[in-house]
Amino acid sequence: MLKSSTMLNIKECLDKLHLEDLKNEVHPSLFDVNDEYDLLIVRLPIIEDELKFTSVGFIITEEHSFLYDRADDELKKLDDKFISIHNVLNKIIDNLLKAFEKYRDEIADIEEDLYDNQGISSFMKKWLELKRDILRIERVLMHTESTMDEMIEHYEGRDSFPINNYMNLHEHITRTLRSATLQYSKLDYLYSFYTARINDKMNHLIYTLTIISAIFLPLNLIVGFFGINTSGLPFTDGTDGTLGVITIILLASLLSVFTIKFVKNRTTLL
Repeated sequence: MLKSSTMLNIKECLDKLHLEDLKNEVHPSLFDVNDEYDLLIVRLPIIEDELKFTSVGFIITEEHSFLYDRADDELKKLDDKFISIHNVLNKIIDNLLKAFEKYRDEIADIEEDLYDNQGISSFMKKWLELKRDILRIERVLMHTESTMDEMIEHYEGRDSFPINNYMNLHEHITRTLRSATLQYSKLDYLYSFYTARINDKMNHLIYTLTIISAIFLPLNLIVGFFGINTSGLPFTDGTDGTLGVITIILLASLLSVFTIKFVKNRTTLL
């Protein structure tokens, strides 16, 4: 560790690769222990109008801790070695906990719409957007949770380390992760429910088309038969030929309807 961080330019002591990691706005969570300093990068979701992510970087020495400011490209010394890091992360994580309610509410609304048979047409677009966002949140928080585990395990033996504060941070991350996993599973359930509804509608449509076909197929056969231009057709010599054809068509229609009802009743009994 550095003997006096305030006497040296901490930035000059950093490994070039570590400095690049700090500058990287999308760097995944990382805890790296070194001889002169420890590097902590925590990546967290930011839920606003759209989902974003931020990576917050810290350098921890024997005496002090520093927050990397990307806007000024410098390491800013924090007032308290561990408490200040906790405060920075706690603010982001608290906002995450509150903002995640947005996804829970959206999924609950979609569920209600499906139960009420509404919003079916826009379901897939909403479902894909939520699925993508929650999967990204879950993936990032899994990595962040393991990083916090490593940090807590490394510093928990030190008297100056406020383990309760960091365990509280860890619990909030874990709670959000569990919620993301639950909502992700709920989306899978809603998709199954949605496809079942669509399949049910398709079955009803096919059933209706089948009934219509069953009724009109014999009628088309009869009409086609009497429409052929050949000699010797029934009813061609008499004066009641049209009435005879209509009678046959009606009888065929009644027979079709009776057959359909009979088959439907047998299917219901089975």
